[in-house]
Amino acid sequence: MSNERPYWNMEMEPLLNTPEMEKIQLERLKKMLARLKANAPFYTRILEEARLDPEKLTGFDEFKEKIGLFNKQSLLALVQECKGDFLKVLDQIMPVSVDDLDYMATTTGTTGTPTPYPLTNYDIKELWGESMVRGLWRAGIRSHDRMLFCFALSMVIAGVPLLIGLQKLGCMAIPVGAEAKSERILLMQKLFQGTFYVGTPSLAEYLIEQAPKVLGKEVGELGFRALVLGGEPGAGIPAVKQKLESAYGCRIFDAGAGFGFSCDHEEYQGMHWVADDLCYYELVDPETKAPIPMEHGAKGEAVFTMLVGDGFVWMRQSMGDIHQVFTEPCPCGRTGFRYKVIGRADDMLKVKGVMVYPSHIKGIINEFVPRVTGEMRIVLEERPPRVVPPLKIRVEHAEGIAGAELEALEKEIVEAMSRRLKISPKILWAEPGSLERSHYKGQVFEKLYEKKEG
Repeated sequence: MSNERPYWNMEMEPLLNTPEMEKIQLERLKKMLARLKANAPFYTRILEEARLDPEKLTGFDEFKEKIGLFNKQSLLALVQECKGDFLKVLDQIMPVSVDDLDYMATTTGTTGTPTPYPLTNYDIKELWGESMVRGLWRAGIRSHDRMLFCFALSMVIAGVPLLIGLQKLGCMAIPVGAEAKSERILLMQKLFQGTFYVGTPSLAEYLIEQAPKVLGKEVGELGFRALVLGGEPGAGIPAVKQKLESAYGCRIFDAGAGFGFSCDHEEYQGMHWVADDLCYYELVDPETKAPIPMEHGAKGEAVFTMLVGDGFVWMRQSMGDIHQVFTEPCPCGRTGFRYKVIGRADDMLKVKGVMVYPSHIKGIINEFVPRVTGEMRIVLEERPPRVVPPLKIRVEHAEGIAGAELEALEKEIVEAMSRRLKISPKILWAEPGSLERSHYKGQVFEKLYEKKEG
């Protein structure tokens, strides 16, 4: 097929978010539920208790009414039921045996038991990889490109499984990985001249500082045509997007929090959901878990149901992300409804009844670059979400800013936060370069309460 075609998958992508796609989704859901009922004891029990016959399923409304959410608490309960035997847990929830799996990945597990991603080669290539290749194609990436792969390779699904899945596109991979640290990452880029970067936005930001020190060059001279960013907020924050695009001199693409990929429109439009035929997407109320209609501008907790797959089979699973969806056509002209990540339910803070997310705070801080470096930490003295005001934010100022200039800058930041987020924080200034940089996910919180509890 032609390299000029608009979509990687010309059979499915033109049908995204259409009534015809809904029919495909329902048929695939019925087949998946039948597989689970026959082969996954956990879902055999759930479907029998709900009196849901996969063959007679009337539609997604019945499905959502009868099947509850599966989230981190559900996983922990099942782990306890299986007396800590994780392999037994997997055999309870998959339509294939543990013996049929080819790879195992997990979430980082920074907040407790990691969520498993059990994967067969089919899952990696035809589900995970297929969806991300659809996004890369829309970004203009082709088989002749070279990918500097900088996500952590160890265990996470954005590591080795993503690297393998992206090989569907046929481009050359330079799998340096975040573990290699900035000096080697930059050396590999110098040697093999990747045309696009894949990794976290925080690492991409760090490379802006490191490239002149390591290579004697600005990142804009390294030859990237595109940055594909995921794993954390950043590419969807206008100030961060502008900072990266300005420094690298190329387009920034946001990916993740589901099967989404942003388009090349100059103004961030959210991520296009590119996988209707692979995964059913819905929103629920974060408190009541009741379904929220998929209407333009709707906000809620994102929930996923896999319509194909072997091990990587989620049934109404939530990862705790709060999204806003946009169903009206995108100015870029490409298919798929869009969503923006508002924040993680686990990261939400309440300051005098006002709900605020770290991504919103980081967005405002980055608007003050170059007078600040963009590095910041939210200082928590008590366990969240409730914060006794004022919310304390440690912010790195730029070189040469001090005295009255620093006081004026603090006033500007506080006024911006007050006007837009309805909070009046206390700014704690940090010297440039003093806040630790991460090659993995960027650090957001400084959890002083852990020292008290420890």
